[in-house]
Amino acid sequence: MNGLLNGVPWWVKWIAVPVLAIVVFGGLIASLIGFVVGLLFKVVLFAALVGGLVFVVKKFTSSSSSSRDDW
Repeated sequence: MNGLLNGVPWWVKWIAVPVLAIVVFGGLIASLIGFVVGLLFKVVLFAALVGGLVFVVKKFTSSSSSSRDDW
């Protein structure tokens, strides 16, 4: 790749080629980024829900073991 771009100006290497890559592969890049962000969101949501569930279960089991007359 370096030999192919030896005789061209710097702006072709650093501006035109990346812009063309974004134009050609932009949809693919956007969908991959969207997939990764969505997956990370689901992992964080799952961890928060499991943590909340564990917290609620521990709170109810500790309060129910200390006083059985509340129920």
